[in-house]
Amino acid sequence: MKPVPIRRGTLREPGPDLARLPVAPDLTGISMIEGLRAALAFGSIILLHTWIAWPPLLTMALAANLTCFCDIGGPIRPRLRALLAFAGLGGLFWGAFGVMEGYGPALVLPVALLVIFCCTFARVWGVPAQTVGNVLVVVLCLALDRALTVQQGAIVAAMFWAGGLWAAFLALVVWRLHPYRPAHTAIGGVWRGLSRLARDLRRLSADPHGTDPTVWEAHARGHRRAVRDAIEAARTLVLDLARSRARLSERNARALIRLEAAEQLFGVMIALSDYLERATPAQRAEAARLLRLLPPMLKVLSRAIRRDRPVDLARIERALVRAKPGPDADPALRRMAERILDRVRIGAKLSGPEDLAGGGGLAGAPAPPWREIVSAPLRANLTWSSANLRHAVRATVVALPALAVTVWWPGPFTHWLTITVVLTMQPFYAATWQRALERVGGTVLGGLIGAVLAFYATSPPVLAAMMVPLSVIGFAARGVSYGTFIACLTPLVVVLVELVEPGHSSWEIVGMRALFTVLGGAVAVLAGLLLWPLWEPGRVRDALRSALQTHARYAEAVVAEHLGEATTADAEAAARAAGLASNNLEAALSRALQEPRRRGHSRIEAAMVADATLRRMAGRLAILRHEPEPVGAEAATWRAWRDWLGRALAATAAGERLPPKPEGADSAVFGRIAAQVELLAGTLKRAGIGAREAGRPT
Repeated sequence: MKPVPIRRGTLREPGPDLARLPVAPDLTGISMIEGLRAALAFGSIILLHTWIAWPPLLTMALAANLTCFCDIGGPIRPRLRALLAFAGLGGLFWGAFGVMEGYGPALVLPVALLVIFCCTFARVWGVPAQTVGNVLVVVLCLALDRALTVQQGAIVAAMFWAGGLWAAFLALVVWRLHPYRPAHTAIGGVWRGLSRLARDLRRLSADPHGTDPTVWEAHARGHRRAVRDAIEAARTLVLDLARSRARLSERNARALIRLEAAEQLFGVMIALSDYLERATPAQRAEAARLLRLLPPMLKVLSRAIRRDRPVDLARIERALVRAKPGPDADPALRRMAERILDRVRIGAKLSGPEDLAGGGGLAGAPAPPWREIVSAPLRANLTWSSANLRHAVRATVVALPALAVTVWWPGPFTHWLTITVVLTMQPFYAATWQRALERVGGTVLGGLIGAVLAFYATSPPVLAAMMVPLSVIGFAARGVSYGTFIACLTPLVVVLVELVEPGHSSWEIVGMRALFTVLGGAVAVLAGLLLWPLWEPGRVRDALRSALQTHARYAEAVVAEHLGEATTADAEAAARAAGLASNNLEAALSRALQEPRRRGHSRIEAAMVADATLRRMAGRLAILRHEPEPVGAEAATWRAWRDWLGRALAATAAGERLPPKPEGADSAVFGRIAAQVELLAGTLKRAGIGAREAGRPT
């Protein structure tokens, strides 16, 4: 059978092939504004140095540059805390370690290792803390390049603080990015993902090969995972923005409603996907008009949300009317189409001119107490089973020989070894391997470009002038992919070293950076293999067990919603939990497939079958939510099936025999779900996956 091509995944949108490294660039991540702002923060000081020629200005310029690394966007208050924390600690580290360098390795190494442990463990508090921790490791390594007197250390610390505050002032006061833009971009990305999902549904339903179950499984794994991840990322941004302002503004409320409408639309489109997979050619023909008009409508809404611009409501309404199936269409299709078009209508009306002009505010939920924010992740990760704790210990141990090389072989290049080792290493081996490939490839490519540029630069003023465009390019590519970012940033590093260390040729700089990057990447990969790794087969079992449990609760919530025993919000929350559990399972499977030793390979294959089966079950449950409400004896049958599903999935997770099915086993509504549960139980039983293995070492 002719295979149907599936769009490959990117960093932001995982693809259906779980064994593929997600390294493809995402060109939508280009941000020229961020590049220009970073260039102004860094390049203005470099140009000032060419005029005044005062060496401490280089420290200030580097501090401004590194502070821009720490600014990952979002609400103002969290960004302010992150930038001020980095500026304060960065100046303290550079001045203190520069002074300690004069007292020898016996003092420097233990303190440096403690700092590296804390910086790498900071990822437990989220991406902003992880970013600040990573850049502080860079500051520490740079500080060990040369010893300082107490007076010199004070000057370096003061200039670092000045550079950090200058960059923070530019980012948060002078050249503030639109505070709502990250949320708009994230929510627009959700609607764009829905548009791609709809477009792929149209392709599959029109393709004669679309009936192949593996094609539909690939569609579900790629698109559902991508949209669910986008929804959760957008939810985090919107709620963080609301908490940072201590109130829910009307713009924020509108963003939440758009996100809620998108999530509900996502649930109906899952049901539509399952319906189309089993539909007859006539039923697919009835859905063709809806599938033809839905992707462009969603794309228009996505663009309007991202740009915060109004849409033509009259045009959208005409398209909604045309997309509605005819009165003779299958009732199930009509019900799903009505819900889909209603959610699109909500998103369109929230993007109308009168809605984009609003003001005022609504009361918002307060943020949790700061003590809980700090202590809860700490308590959860202070156990040897925590991947983050193992990562911090591993990074600290491997940093010791790298730091020893830096201390005993001082020079302008050796710090690259420690930086590469620590920043390449990740909590999971698959992520470490991916990061090493991207960093080495980006460094070699960017180094060659930088060497050519520096070779043709004939004077320090020319080198300084080149910093501005190189900084713009480097920071503008930050959101594209890690490898692209490194490739665009390395020319800036080469030119900077050429300016600061004029005694070295550009080709020597490139060669040394490539050497230490390749060596550091190899050390990081070997450390991930040998030092306390957490191999994924065991984590796959845990993720599978969690997915089974959440899908059982989802089934119970769907039936309870139809019987009037639970609210729609309960069913939505259960659907979200099931989707997240499937995403976590696929993330663990992806890492397991990228590990060098495929321990329990047959069990990983069984877990992949289980993942596809759970996706299908979620589709059937989504369809179930749009069935007519049961009455009389039918309601009793639904309750019996609800109880059976809960017991059956619990037995599947435990590796036990399934309970007997209730009366009415030939039910058209529940029969397919029961068949999927039986397939799931048989697959896991043959692979020997069950609760009895929970305590086995991996």
